[in-house]
Parts: sequence; structure tokens; C-alpha cells
Amino acid sequence: MTTLTRRAEVRSMALAVLGAFVVVALLLLALGANPWEAFKLIYDGSFGSMGKLSATLLVWVPLVIASASLVITYSAGLWNIGVEGQIIIGAIFATWAARTIPGPGWLVMLSGILAGLVGGALWGVLAGVLKTHGGVNEIFGGLGLYFVGLGMTTYLVIGPWAREGVASTSGTDLFDRDVWFPRIGSLDVSWLSLLLAVASIVGVYFLMRGTLFGLRLKAIGNSMPSSARLGVPSNRYMLGAFAVAGALAGLAGTTQAMAFHHKLVPSVSGGFGFLGILVVLLAGFRAGPVAPLALFFAALSVGSSQLELRLDLDSSVGGVIQGTLVLFVLLATGWQRRRAMVREAVAEVEGGT
Repeated sequence: MTTLTRRAEVRSMALAVLGAFVVVALLLLALGANPWEAFKLIYDGSFGSMGKLSATLLVWVPLVIASASLVITYSAGLWNIGVEGQIIIGAIFATWAARTIPGPGWLVMLSGILAGLVGGALWGVLAGVLKTHGGVNEIFGGLGLYFVGLGMTTYLVIGPWAREGVASTSGTDLFDRDVWFPRIGSLDVSWLSLLLAVASIVGVYFLMRGTLFGLRLKAIGNSMPSSARLGVPSNRYMLGAFAVAGALAGLAGTTQAMAFHHKLVPSVSGGFGFLGILVVLLAGFRAGPVAPLALFFAALSVGSSQLELRLDLDSSVGGVIQGTLVLFVLLATGWQRRRAMVREAVAEVEGGT
């Protein structure tokens, strides 16, 4: 990509973001709210104190890990909609480790991390096998596996892992406190979770930029027939992409179970896989912008609760902002691609003459 093309893309994205905020501002005015006050409340609700920043980071951790996992599969042209299910299975495996493995707290935490990675990888590979050997589109296979994982969680919570004498879907018994991920002082966020999140996005960044595995995944995503003619075993690399992405998604589930809920709950995935899809779309399927974009989405999710408390607006307005922003960015991306196609067509015509 040339410097001129990069500048045009940046201008296009900036105009898309500005347009999205103008539309949201008009919507807030129509609802009788002051847009500036609403945006300020969202900011204060997510960054206004150390406690609120901690709450935002609690959302950012699983979101950035799930988004990092999606970068891998999307680079290979795979729509890994089943990331939610991989988060759930990772949480189930981590819960098994926290409940059954004996030993000191650090050993159980390490076992939970490894178990979550393995569980998510297995669920990801299963989606990959359905795709490569069963001919099942990864969207349908991933969604089916998500519902299977959701059913497994509910079964475990009200069945084998149910609290003694309680028939409830509120979750299992709390893990022993010494296996909870360590927190930062009195804050709710865990420094270990933050470390895992940073390691995940940095690792994916270098995986996709500086390794043969990452380059071949991009080649498959750009043109599977062309990569096959060059000798790239597409099925093997797609399975590898699902395995690595699933492992990261399972790690997101581990942080949810061992650092946030401290138990297994039916809603353990928190919708972070689906929200990660929006993050990665905005990031242009690149790892670099994922961390700040995930922080922005986390701030909207946490801070939008202030709209209901202070302005009597439904907190779902935050979701409207997210959706509007994604829509405008997708429109801008489509416009950029159309312009590029027109330029290529003009260049071919001029070259032919």
C-alpha cells in the first residue's frame, strides 16, 4: 500500500467516524438528550475513577483476547462465528481444572490457563474439521457448536457441578479464593489477566507479520486457488488457524471464569466473541488497531449505563453507537474498494491504448 493510498484510507475512516458521531448526536437530540452531556457521561462512567477504569478493563481483557483470535481466522478468509462457543468451552475446561486439580494456587491457575487453551483449541479444530472434511460452512458449524457449548454449560451448572442443595442456573460454587487470578490492589481487575491480554494481541501481531504461518494464512485468505497452486496445503493451515484462534478464545473464557466470575455461569462468554467481530471489522482484520478499538468498545459497554442513571435513556444506546460506527466504517471501506477497482479499470484501459 502506497503512502497516498494509506492517507486516503485514513481520511475515509476519519470521515466515517465523524459521520457516525453526527448521526448518533442527532439521534440523542431526537430523544431529548444533550449529545455532549451523553458522551461526557459515557467517558466519566468508564474512565472517571480507578474503580470505573477497573470495570472497563474487566471488559477489555476478554474482548481483546477474543478479537485477537478472530484476526487469525479472518486473515485466512474464515468467518469464525463460533468464537463464542470456544470461549465457553475454554471456561468449562478452566472450571474443571479449578475444581479438581490439587496443589498450590499458582499451580491450579496455571493448569486452568492451559486447560482453557486446550479446550478452546479442541472446539476450534472441531469447527475446522466440519469445514475442511465435512463441507460445512464455518458460520453454520460455528453457530451449531456455540449452542452445544451453551447447553453443556447449563447442564453442568444445574447437574454435576450444581451447588449442593440448590437448583439454580446462577452458577457453580465459587472457586477457592487462592485460585482466583490475583488482583491489582483493591481493584477488581487482575494483573495476570491484563498480562495475558497484552501477550495475546502482541503475539498475534507478530504471528501475522513475521512468520511463515501468518504469511501463508494471508495467502489463503487472499486467494485459496492461487495459494494451492503455490503448494500451500490449505486445509492444514485452516485447521491450524482454527486451533490457534480457538486456543485464544478459550483463554478469554479462562479469564472470565477465574478472574471475573470466579465460577462457571451459563452466560460466561458475555457476548465478547460477537462483539469481537465488530472490533475486528473496524480494525480491517489487522492486529495493530485491535487493542485501542477494544478499549473504545469496552468503554461504551461500561459507560453507557450512566445514560440510564443520569439521562433516563436506555443503556442500549451504547449498542446503537457501536452499530452505527461499524456501519459507517463498512460503507467507507466499500467506497474505498470501489474507487480502487475504478482506478484499476482506468489504468488497464489506458495501458491498452
